[in-house]
Formats: sequence, C-alpha cells, structure tokens
Amino acid sequence: MTRPAPWGRGFGATAQGGRAANEDAYCAQAPVFIVADGMGGHVGGAAAAAAVVESFVPMLTPRPVEPAEVSRAVALAQIAVLQVAREAGDHSGSTLAGVIAVEHAGQPWWMVVNVGDSRVYCLADGHFEQVTVDHSRVQQLVDDGSITEQDARTHPERNIITRAVGDGDPAFDAWLLPVRAGERLIVASDGLNRALTDAQIAGVAAAPTIEEAAVGLVDAALDAGASDNVTVVVVEPTGVRTADDADPAPWRTWPSVDETEGDTTLGRRLGALV
Repeated sequence: MTRPAPWGRGFGATAQGGRAANEDAYCAQAPVFIVADGMGGHVGGAAAAAAVVESFVPMLTPRPVEPAEVSRAVALAQIAVLQVAREAGDHSGSTLAGVIAVEHAGQPWWMVVNVGDSRVYCLADGHFEQVTVDHSRVQQLVDDGSITEQDARTHPERNIITRAVGDGDPAFDAWLLPVRAGERLIVASDGLNRALTDAQIAGVAAAPTIEEAAVGLVDAALDAGASDNVTVVVVEPTGVRTADDADPAPWRTWPSVDETEGDTTLGRRLGALV
C-alpha cells in the first residue's frame, strides 16, 4: 500500500528588513518547503527567486514525490532564472534551500537541497544543527582554517557566494534525512543568520507552534536590526511513527559519497542509488 503523502506541514514568514525591496520568495505548502533569495536588483533578483519557487509548483501534489523529480525541478529553475536574466538584460541569480517530502525505497524522507548561502537547520531533542553547507567565500575560508565561524559573520567578503541558480554550474547539494516525530526543520535566507546567532535561532525555533516559530524568528531578526530580507519556513512532520513505535533510521547524508571525490552534487548521489 502506498504511504499517504505528504508527511509534513510548514509555515512561512518574510520581511523586507533593511533592503529597499524584498527579493526573497518561499513555498510552505506540502510537500515543498523552500526559500529562494534573489540577486540582481529588484527586477532581476525578485523575478529570479520567484522563478525558482515556481519551478517546484508541479510537485504540490498529494502523491509521493521521488528524488529524481526534485532534480528536474532544480534543472527547470536553472533554465527559468537564465530566462529572467535575458529578459532583464543583466545578471540574475538566486539561492535555493529547502526540504521536500519524498519517498525513497518505500520510506518517507526529507530531501534537503541547497545552492548558495540560504540554510536548512534541524532542531530535534534539544539539539540544533545546520544541515546544509554554505556555498560562499567565507565558508571556504572557514573550511581551510583562514578564519573562524565568528570572523565569518563580519568578514568583508561575506556577501560573496560561490554557487547560485542561474550562475554557471547548476549543481546542488542534496541529503536524505529520516522523517522523525518531534523534530523541526528551519529553512531560511541569510538575512536570518546574519542577524541572529545559532543559539538565538534555536531558542526561538523551539516555540510551541511552527507558526509562532516562523514569525518569531523573522521578528527577532528585525529586532536585531536585520539589514537584509529575512525569510523563514519552519517544517514539522505529521503522521509519522514515534520512537516508541519503531527505531528511526539514522540521521545521515544521502547517500554516502567518498569525501575525497569532492562531489556532493545530486547527479552523483542519484547515480549511487541505481
């Protein structure tokens, strides 16, 4: 029997912050929970973010979504953003971060995707963790030990991202996480983590409801003087087994990729499933 889908619900909130316009876009409708942060000015940036979100609309269906469909949606987003750039007559691009409820091998999973420096976090059993890895210049500097995580918050190159939808290589990172009762996933544009520390995000994200969490995170960022657009989508599972019913699958990346290969793209990961 096919498992009912989707198996999660989400709520999103957004604010202009210190920018002249809001160039973020989001979807918080099951099974798609994504945030896109546009680049290229109000015309190109806002349109690019909207094009990314629109590319995932065909997946707004009660039937189970498969990982390959997510790959196709990102490919469509790449084409759509390139078209935005042509129409705007200038460079356009967008980040993409999100969680899509998918079915793989007959089991429910969260498929986490990322291009750029928008983020996905996981809050479970009081433990808060960043799932995605930023595609940014400062992340490269942190990785090679040149600067600390704290330095990255104020580094002069913190605005430079190394990968975007619509800019060169359309490859993106992907993970499969088991769906577990009691957890929350937080998807956010970089306006959130620039204004708040991880500890502050974790504290607000633990609000009684996902609605309170999403709105509370945006409000907290604004109260902290957010200089950028702030968009947050908070997701929680519905109708899943509890730890008392069955042992959950281990929290892991999907599927394992040899770190020495340096290839975290979805194409490589899908190939490992065949």
